[in-house]
Amino acid sequence: MSKVVHPYAHRLVLLRDWKSRWFATDKNYVNNLTVDVTIREFLEKRLRGFYVSTIELERAQKAIRVIIRTSRPGMVIGRSGEGATKLKIDIVKALKRAKLDTTDEVKLEIVEVTNPEADAKIVAFMIAEGLEKRMPYRRVLKTVIEKVMQVRGIQGAKFYVGGRLGGAEISRSETIKRGSVPLQTLRADIDYAHETARLAYGGIGIKVWIYKGMIFNGAKK
Repeated sequence: MSKVVHPYAHRLVLLRDWKSRWFATDKNYVNNLTVDVTIREFLEKRLRGFYVSTIELERAQKAIRVIIRTSRPGMVIGRSGEGATKLKIDIVKALKRAKLDTTDEVKLEIVEVTNPEADAKIVAFMIAEGLEKRMPYRRVLKTVIEKVMQVRGIQGAKFYVGGRLGGAEISRSETIKRGSVPLQTLRADIDYAHETARLAYGGIGIKVWIYKGMIFNGAKK
């Protein structure tokens, strides 16, 4: 097993909660899991560019609640709620195309992320957006990391990009770090995300770690 462990999975139960919250018997477990994966894949593809942080799923007895956390809720909701209504219809259509059990009602909830510069997923997309606009990658990394470090409560950040940086024939990687990022400390509140910038000459992988300080039992309660 690799020594590299996903910071979110490494801190489950201790500091983090599951992104899918439901219980099922062995009879319908496979179907429910496939529905979850299908919804996530559809929304990640559909909402790319909408600055989405996380997609959480809660399953009740006869309903699936999809919670979308984004820093630009107006783009998702649309004028007078048209965007959210159409998105809900498209989710049901995607499940039907995959020939999955769609008897459960799909409920959509859109939550605003008030501090996007402190969210790893949104920061990763900000870097990807800069690279896709053909901006110099070093300038993009330095600009974004300075914005992140100015946020109150952020104690450290680390960015990694790898691929054909600047259109070079041979792929290479670049890492930039500010402050401390204690990945081995379980009580360290570290937000992690990865993203891919799609360019004409290939994809560039992006990884983001943001350290927000220690969380103790008293502070957690």
